[in-house]
Amino acid sequence: MKTMMLGVLSAVILALPLSAGAHTDEYFESVQAPHGGQLRMTGPYHMELLAKDGELTVYVTDHADNVIGVDGGLAKATVETGSNRTQVHLHPVGGNILKGTGTFSLTPSTVVIVFMKLPNQDGYAARFMPLKPKSEQGEKAPSHADDAGPHHHHHSPKH
Repeated sequence: MKTMMLGVLSAVILALPLSAGAHTDEYFESVQAPHGGQLRMTGPYHMELLAKDGELTVYVTDHADNVIGVDGGLAKATVETGSNRTQVHLHPVGGNILKGTGTFSLTPSTVVIVFMKLPNQDGYAARFMPLKPKSEQGEKAPSHADDAGPHHHHHSPKH
């Protein structure tokens, strides 16, 4: 029994890097985000950032694109454009959506770092460049297990 459990545990551990490595920034640049923003992976989550001057919206899902509720969560973003740095507090507004406003403008070189802590979960961060032209984001992305679109389905537990 003990040997069988160790074998199963070893198989699970060996499988983890394969699924985690499949969600690269280059992969996300090759697919259309559900809300038209920029996608990133952080820990067990996918974050999609929609950014416009003075306003940030983040959608949170799991790796199977299931909505992750953000009620009770805390989040903030650091918006860096050149030497200007602005902190924006993001607040749950229902479902899987975090929103915040601040005084900032965006350029193709703007970097937005989102920090998120959901109840009873570890904190995670993701780095975005929301206005970076697609041609600079990598025209050829690595394949993702022969998926034809953004709705890849890993058999991960629901959160």
